[in-house]
Amino acid sequence: MTTALLRRVLDSSLGGCCGFLLIGLVGLTVADVIGRYVFSAPLAGAFELTELMLGALVFAALPLTTLAGEHVEIDMAFAISPPPVRAIMLWLKGLVSTAALWTIAWRLVLHGSRLAEDGATTNALSIPLGPFGWFTATMAALSGLLALVRLSAETQQCRRSD
Repeated sequence: MTTALLRRVLDSSLGGCCGFLLIGLVGLTVADVIGRYVFSAPLAGAFELTELMLGALVFAALPLTTLAGEHVEIDMAFAISPPPVRAIMLWLKGLVSTAALWTIAWRLVLHGSRLAEDGATTNALSIPLGPFGWFTATMAALSGLLALVRLSAETQQCRRSD
């Protein structure tokens, strides 16, 4: 699967998920504000739903951000470095990013499993929290894999420019 095809698949699936979550957040906030200030009856559980949806939105967008290379990075030295040093810098960036994302995924799996074992739920709506931990772990692990894909693509591009 080429990087362009992978990007299209992720953009349509995870991008659609992010759009759905964002529209849901807007609708929920509007309904809560109208209920609170017009009818003096805030939407029950709106705060919990907002927290869960925002967390899901951040982690659903993480693979898209990783594949696009849109993470915050400082690359002042990269432009003035000779090509062999650039290749080393790309490898280090890719490996550190992958290791960090997979470490986060591992910790989230443990946390999600602990939440599921304890039967943890939200206070007002009793929504189980374990699946959210597993979803975030899956997105972090996918992001780690995409960091490797990006590393491969950047390395090939760096070799062509030599």
